[in-house]
Amino acid sequence: MEVISSILCKIMKNALLKMHLAVFLWGFTGVLGRAIELSEYPLVWYRTLITSIIFLMILIFRKEFKKISRAELFRFMRIGSIIAIHWVAFYGSIKYANASIALTCLSTAGIFTALLEPIVLKVKFNYKELMVGFIAIIGMYCIYKFEIGYATGIILGIVASLLSSIFTIMNKKIIGDYPSRMVAFYEIGSGFLFLTLLLPLYLYYFPTVSFTPSSMDWWWLFVLSLCCTVWGQSLALSALKKLSSFTTVLMVNLEPVYGILLAILIYHENKDLGWGFYIGISLIAFSVALHTLMMMRKR
Repeated sequence: MEVISSILCKIMKNALLKMHLAVFLWGFTGVLGRAIELSEYPLVWYRTLITSIIFLMILIFRKEFKKISRAELFRFMRIGSIIAIHWVAFYGSIKYANASIALTCLSTAGIFTALLEPIVLKVKFNYKELMVGFIAIIGMYCIYKFEIGYATGIILGIVASLLSSIFTIMNKKIIGDYPSRMVAFYEIGSGFLFLTLLLPLYLYYFPTVSFTPSSMDWWWLFVLSLCCTVWGQSLALSALKKLSSFTTVLMVNLEPVYGILLAILIYHENKDLGWGFYIGISLIAFSVALHTLMMMRKR
């Protein structure tokens, strides 16, 4: 029994390290999103393209392809499309506001997950979690009310947070059945195809948007795709097979913390934000802490 316990302990520690590193890498996405000059749609289009190619090369080299049914393929495509829209909304939030506001909005994803899971799993709502969600909503309202110049960015950030909770719930149902890199390839590849199909419609409404990256944009896009997406996604999907939803949510809550600290350190965004932002982020942080304590007590 001691040998088995030791092996399980090592597996869990390895999974925790993988997840923590993945979350840290994701924290850089906001900073890179501001560094890249492209608008949100072409940025995500290139990100999904480059990431899909890298994943495809890895899968071919490692011979990790696994046959899937048409029904499963459509499930991957649905999730991939949601991920693509989530990224467009997230980077749109950065472009129309800044990385700090976008990441603050994203920090409410755990609350959205707690509110949506009862609907998906068809169980009773937890009214304490509803109250915690209400506190987070008040925090978002404070940021919106007092930072009205960033209204569009805040709305896009909330949309990104909601979509993040949706694809997280959907992913948890299928991740244990397939190799993590294959899941990431199908989902992100589907996201690229989805954005490509919508491209004529996007160009119709935004005909002046440039799709030509600068030399530095190419470099940052490659870093974003390889490190923050391929490596981060592979680590996270691999860790999800070993970690509970409880542990995963706790660790993912650190992503906005890393991202905001990096944005303040690199871009000094704290100088651009008023007291309304700090009231709002304090309420959101309080709601996230309450939700974490509730989960720990339930655990």
